[in-house]
Amino acid sequence: MIPAGQEHEVPQEAHPAGHEGGFDLGEMLGHHVLNSDKYELPFIGYVHLPHWPDLAVGGVTVNLSPTKHVILLLLGAAITAAVAVLAGQRVARADAGSAPGGLANAVEAVAVYFRDDLCKGYIGHGYERFVPLVLTLFFFILTMNLLGLVPWGGSATGNIMVTATLALVTFVVVEVSGFRTLGTKGYLKTIFYVPPGVEGPMKYVVLAVMTPVEFMGKFLKPFALAIRLFANMTAGHVLIFSVLGFIFLFGHLAFVRWLIAAGSYGLVSAILLLEVLIAFIQAYVFAMLTAAFVGLIRHPH
Repeated sequence: MIPAGQEHEVPQEAHPAGHEGGFDLGEMLGHHVLNSDKYELPFIGYVHLPHWPDLAVGGVTVNLSPTKHVILLLLGAAITAAVAVLAGQRVARADAGSAPGGLANAVEAVAVYFRDDLCKGYIGHGYERFVPLVLTLFFFILTMNLLGLVPWGGSATGNIMVTATLALVTFVVVEVSGFRTLGTKGYLKTIFYVPPGVEGPMKYVVLAVMTPVEFMGKFLKPFALAIRLFANMTAGHVLIFSVLGFIFLFGHLAFVRWLIAAGSYGLVSAILLLEVLIAFIQAYVFAMLTAAFVGLIRHPH
């Protein structure tokens, strides 16, 4: 499904530098950042993805055809599942009392940290049931972020519709878990909020002020999750390709051509290393805030 405003047609071949029509930096950025109904395969080039019949629901037409970001989401899910299964098998085969090595050791260390430190610390009592969700969000988002840094890849987390869906999952889990833990009366107090100790007429003044604030806060939290991840991943890719574009934009200046190319290459290499760090940080922040939001609504005190 291609979100409104993100349709992008990819030409059969890009104009090389010096070709009639010149170099189009916006076109190059669009190939990598925007969604598309085509996907670039190594040594093959752009191929059209299959078009499926649209689905009409209540007078609204829904496009069910796969897109570039849908393919990347499926690929990210497959990689995440494969890593988890392989790591689990190696841990299970490890001898009693010995720690698994390699990838399994790294995955186990991350899982233990999220379980014993992050989830237990932020969620508190009953944290065990939320560990699988937090771990899945972390590894899935990390995989999607890293796919944007490899050749012929792309970052689906640079699509606001993808990050909004992930944030919607967090929103539903937070609100449902809060309702089940606090009950109807307790859950309503998270909306109609009056700080302890406020009595008399001031109680109703505070209630009138805090109620819309608390109600909006329930939606602003997932909104912030979606925007933070989307903005960070998109900005990084735009910056990388903008710096690379200097080579083509100023490549006609023979006396500085190699200087510009060397400078762009060095700067992009440094940014890529920073982007790897950002990929881990943004995945961690999303998972950490999910645990924090669950803990805040389950244990208001």
